[in-house]
Amino acid sequence: MGRNYRKSRKSDPISQSKRSNLMRKIRSKNTKFELQFFELLKKLTKVDFKTNVKNIPGKPDIVFEKKRICIFLDSDFWHGWQYPRWKHLLKNDFWRQKIEKNRKRDKKVTRVLRQGGWKVLRFWEHELIHDSEMALKIISKRLN
Repeated sequence: MGRNYRKSRKSDPISQSKRSNLMRKIRSKNTKFELQFFELLKKLTKVDFKTNVKNIPGKPDIVFEKKRICIFLDSDFWHGWQYPRWKHLLKNDFWRQKIEKNRKRDKKVTRVLRQGGWKVLRFWEHELIHDSEMALKIISKRLN
């Protein structure tokens, strides 16, 4: 993906209060890449699905209840895609602990749902942005 994982952390050019305001604006659901993917999925399938279902462990982003399929759309940063390669760039232990906790929770939620008879699919943000067709094919195959 053309990323340099050997770089060292530099001081933040944005003030602490501005950075705090920016981080506060980040949504946990209905993000831009999620909404775009929901639209693509609606066009592909005639099967009804729900989004951000609260009564299922992990609050899956997409749920096909009749088929018992849960889909999670994981953001690269918050869910730690290739986290061991860039964790040294994080400013302090707060962020490392947050991402490590998210990764552990993701594994536990996936295990619990599969033990409960659900099919669980997880897609990374960069996969959906660069090749959403791949994810749509996988979902379509699971639905049939």
